[in-house]
Amino acid sequence: MSQVKENDTVKVHYTGKLTNGQVFDSSLEREPLEITVGEGKLIPGFENALINMKVNEKKTVEIVKEEAYGDIQKELFHQVTKDQLPQDIQPEVGMGLASKAPDGTEHQFRVVEVKEDHIVVDGNHPLAGQDLVFDLELVEIK
Repeated sequence: MSQVKENDTVKVHYTGKLTNGQVFDSSLEREPLEITVGEGKLIPGFENALINMKVNEKKTVEIVKEEAYGDIQKELFHQVTKDQLPQDIQPEVGMGLASKAPDGTEHQFRVVEVKEDHIVVDGNHPLAGQDLVFDLELVEIK
């Protein structure tokens, strides 16, 4: 029976959880995720966990933050004065905001603090700084 190796395109069902068991994403209610292993489109720990899996194999892996979304980076926190925001936005903690750079790239931010004259936004991935647990089931090797 063949096993997953670098550059294989695979289909995998997954459930991603925090170490406290809280589920943050799952493919079980939709089509399995299709990826080419080694392209770097997913976190390294997820891709590495697929190596050597066989079709229909299931396993649970813990991925340390360094192999997931990394540490929280303080330099990705920014103060934004409220006059820089569109007038129709009432910022609230937890709200997501997007900002477009001059080169056209879009950056996602999360509001973490709201003050009278400014807000503080966080540009880190929401799962940065956390170890993650994934339940994996390899569905297909193409």
